[in-house]
Amino acid sequence: MQPETWPVIVGALAANHAVFFGASLWPRSRLIGANIVRLPQAAAQRGEVALTFDDGPDPEVTPRVLDLLDGYKAKASFFCVGERVRARPKIVREIVRRGNSVENHSLHHSMHFGWLGPSALHRDLEAAQALIAEITGRAPAFFRAPFGTRSPLLDPVLARCGLRLVSWTRRGFDAVDVNATRVLQRLSKGLAAGDVLLLHDGAWPSARRGAPTVLAVLPELLGRIAARGLRAVSLPSACDVAGQRNEP
Repeated sequence: MQPETWPVIVGALAANHAVFFGASLWPRSRLIGANIVRLPQAAAQRGEVALTFDDGPDPEVTPRVLDLLDGYKAKASFFCVGERVRARPKIVREIVRRGNSVENHSLHHSMHFGWLGPSALHRDLEAAQALIAEITGRAPAFFRAPFGTRSPLLDPVLARCGLRLVSWTRRGFDAVDVNATRVLQRLSKGLAAGDVLLLHDGAWPSARRGAPTVLAVLPELLGRIAARGLRAVSLPSACDVAGQRNEP
């Protein structure tokens, strides 16, 4: 009815879509839904940091990660891929037996996850939930999106599945960087209580070029955490999932 307003309307729509598209590619964004980037204040006051591992379980790497955690009396949360959980149930049970948590990292870890519709998202998350719950006896409380990408459609699906989205405070890029010194620097520089750290115990390109970077980084990282008077814990422990007293 008013052609002179069309450029403004089109520009506003384009800006709106650009914001949502940018937010979907920004893993730590809270513009399109709740997102745990740091631990609750109560956990930070207790001197806790959360160690999280993505993309497993891996038959060779995950058991060695568990041994390193035990050596430092540290706990962690493992964001596992549903189809890999199905293939390696013994390792998944061992993660839990040692006092760590297994969380949801989707069923297939598809590169197209961020572009799925609501029904496909729900099927994917619920299938992974069911697999993990059947093997461990506990349904995951937390979810991390594959590659950190998500759409505005994900938040209501997470609510239906009883999941909370988690990103990170610090990531080492150990899945792509074989230089352990650089990875350790990214994770430990300025490390403070309340941080959520992201590493990988799954299969990735760098692992095929030699020893997985995480195995070279983790001992020194755990030592630095302890030296700073901090304690590595799992997400359910830090966020008090059982008592629901703390909100991230």
